[in-house]
Amino acid sequence: MRIYVDFDDVLCETAQALALLAQEMFGRAISFEQIHTFDLQVAFRIDRQQHEALMDRAHAPAFLLPLPPLPGCVAGLQAWLRQGHEVVVVTGRPSTTHRVSRDWLRLHGLASLPVLYVDKYNRNHATPPDAPPFLPLAALLQEPFDVVIDDSPVVLDALQARPGGRTVVFDRPWNRTYVCQAPRVTRCRGWREVMSDIERGQGQGTREKGQGKRAKVRGTERTAD
Repeated sequence: MRIYVDFDDVLCETAQALALLAQEMFGRAISFEQIHTFDLQVAFRIDRQQHEALMDRAHAPAFLLPLPPLPGCVAGLQAWLRQGHEVVVVTGRPSTTHRVSRDWLRLHGLASLPVLYVDKYNRNHATPPDAPPFLPLAALLQEPFDVVIDDSPVVLDALQARPGGRTVVFDRPWNRTYVCQAPRVTRCRGWREVMSDIERGQGQGTREKGQGKRAKVRGTERTAD
């Protein structure tokens, strides 16, 4: 399988650190569970200039590198790699964060994972000459993924247009009221549930393939008769 995994708040605990940073910078005491919208300007009750300053700090190596991985994600991804699955990290971070993003993956034993930088939120970040391209969201729809794991309602809505595949809504406070309309969707509360869900999906796919083969054999036998 080819599996899309979002970076922030799916691989690492970003929003908790952002809440602490917003308190440090602007005196906004907003807990993680109080972040009820993906729009941080609204969630932290800050103006546009403050939001830009927050993002500047949040994209710095000193902020990104210490972010802790979510429980179970490293072991889960390593297990998928051992099983032969292709795992791709797809992030809305600007590609200027490429070096620290790769350092974070290396630090946690995930150095082999490729990273796609996608303009998920129409932010139009400039791309330095030495950085990977910052792809438009439309380009992501052309990527063939069997499974998508993301926490952003905006992105999950956009990806509904892709043909086939399964969608995992990674449960976070800002998407608790979100209802994904993708045809094959599951909400998972942590990596233990993600791994169980993907394993169940693999088993179902194997059974469906086996049933298809048996039906084909039976059809051949009937034709031969």
